[in-house]
Formats: sequence, structure tokens, C-alpha cells
Amino acid sequence: MSAATVRSAATDDGIAARFRLAWPGFALDVDLALPGRGVSALFGHSGSGKTTVLRCLAGLERPADGYLAVRGETWQDGARRIFVPTHRRPIGYVFQEASLFAHLSVRRNLEFGLKRVPAAERRVALDQAIALLGIEPLLARMPQRLSGGERQRVAIARALATSPRLLLMDEPLAALDAKRKQEILPYLERLHDELDIPVVYVSHAPEEVARLADHVVLLVDGRALASGPIHDVMPRLDLPFAHDEDAFVVIDARVAGHDDEYALTRLDVAGLPLWITGTDAAPGAHVRARVLARDVSLALSERRDSSILNVLPARVVSLDETAPGRSLVRLDVAGTPLLARITRRSAAQLGIVPGREVFAQVKGVALLR
Repeated sequence: MSAATVRSAATDDGIAARFRLAWPGFALDVDLALPGRGVSALFGHSGSGKTTVLRCLAGLERPADGYLAVRGETWQDGARRIFVPTHRRPIGYVFQEASLFAHLSVRRNLEFGLKRVPAAERRVALDQAIALLGIEPLLARMPQRLSGGERQRVAIARALATSPRLLLMDEPLAALDAKRKQEILPYLERLHDELDIPVVYVSHAPEEVARLADHVVLLVDGRALASGPIHDVMPRLDLPFAHDEDAFVVIDARVAGHDDEYALTRLDVAGLPLWITGTDAAPGAHVRARVLARDVSLALSERRDSSILNVLPARVVSLDETAPGRSLVRLDVAGTPLLARITRRSAAQLGIVPGREVFAQVKGVALLR
């Protein structure tokens, strides 16, 4: 039974997945509704079940109690004894290691992926995949003459050459050093911006999730503690990630202008100015920024005798004081959520309670894209 001939009763164009399995020492129990466009990140610490979910989506694991429908097409339904095997699922799969065929040139590696798809079903042209990943100069090379980042770009292009209806990426940057990661991230952003293919992206790296994800599934011990848009999930104080050292929120902003004298760029966040170090983004461009909770402090008055440029009026929404000596505060800045991590002593001295009007002093903002 092919994926093309089995249709689900679902009326939306998203991804519905339910998987339950039990192994010695580990159990997976997830029920997910993911968007049919953009990047959905499976996020969590090692051993949380991220790769297992991805393998279930690919059909590499077959839980007896399983269901999967992708854009209205049923690939698995244990109750109806439907199971489309991996080789017949229209997926692209990118692993941590590129796993290119060492005896084939880059071009021939790409053409191998292309052979999986009948000409009439090809929705991603080979030239398009090559251009998206910027690998035109590499086509004649053998894999052993490529850097780690170049190999991974070729692996992604090969996955795209299969014209997948779902692209699965299992920590594709984990084997790369920091420099190579920064080299490949812009190409992953191009996939997000230019292709209408849903991507499920596994990562335990907060910076990758912040930069790429539209939707986040937070996995802990085989269960999904939260699933939703990244702007909604990351500010939640009831989730364990909020208490990690790298807890952050993602902010959508617009480039309002540049200060060439001081090499600064002014972003507009819900009508409020947010200054960052200079960028070449054009005025009016929409960008994404990340603010770490540890980079936000609080004050009761708008101080200007400080090196901190960004002082934003805010309202305390809630706070969590379960961590010894620390308070985690959720703020509302003109409708945009923000997190601040301060000492419990500071929270007591400032009288931080829900509803309190304060000023958020933001000392660090990372422009993502």
C-alpha cells in the first residue's frame, strides 16, 4: 500500500503523530499535532526521545500503538493495520553524519537521490536543491575532499532531491565545530524561507532551535511536556527549560534604522526601541532576535546612568522561585514576553509580584535572522 493511495480523514494540512512504545529502561508516549509548514523542533536533553520520535516518523520504528498522517495522508494507523514502509514514504532524512557514497562524486551522490523519484513526481528540481545549498562549486569533487560543513550541505541537497513531503533532520550540525555550524545555518534558513516542505528538526542546542524553529516540542523522558509556537513555549515558567542556564525567548522585530556613528541598529519591538550591534539588514526588514533570561535585569525606575542601552517598560506576569536563591520572572513588554533571572534577594527588595510595573534592562540581544 503506497502513501499516495491512503488518505486520512483529517481535514487540515498538518502532521498528526501518536506513538507509544516501551523498551527496557525507556518508554515513549507522545501525541503531537505539528504544522504542515515551517520547522518543528524536537528539543530536549540527551535520552529524552527525540531521535526515537524521528525514527517513528520515518517508519524505522514500528510501535504497535502508532498513528501518523502527513498533510491528510495516512502513513501509519495501528488500529486499521496501515503501515507504509520507510522506502515508500516520501521523506528526506538527514543524519548527524553526512554518509555520502565515498566512491561517487558530489553530482553522482545527488543523482542517486534523484533516482528514487519518478520524473512525474519530482517537485524539487536538482538545480534548485544545488542552488539552495550553494554547492555548485563542489559538484565535481569526491566526498573526501569536502569539509564537514560541505559534506552536510551535500547530504541535505541529496535529501531534497528526493522531492520529500517531509524532511527529517537528526541533529545535522552536532558533528560540526562552531565555525562550520555558522557556515551552514544560513543555508538551513533558506530551506525554511524558500521551500514549502515541513521540516522536523531534532536538536539539543538552544541556539539552533532559537534560530530555525517555528514550532517547538519539548521532550522529557519520552513525553512531550509542551508543543506549540516557539514564542509561546519558551517563556513558560512551568517547563524545565526555563530554569536552564541558557533559557531564552525569541522576539520578532522590525529593523527601524541604523546609527552609523556608533555602529548600532535600532529594532522596533511592538513600538519600543531595542538597540543591537550593527547589522546590514535593510530598514523595514523583519528579523528574529534571541534574549537570554540571564541578560535581563529589573529596575523600578527608568535609569539612564548606565551602560545598558535597552530599558523597556514592562509588567510582571508571573514568577518562579523554586531554584535556590534565584527568581525567574516572566514579563510582558507591550505584548511581547520576556524572561528575567534575578536573585531572590533582589526580587524581595524590588517587591516583584505579578502586576508590578517595572523596567526591563536588556544588556544582550542576539540577532538570529
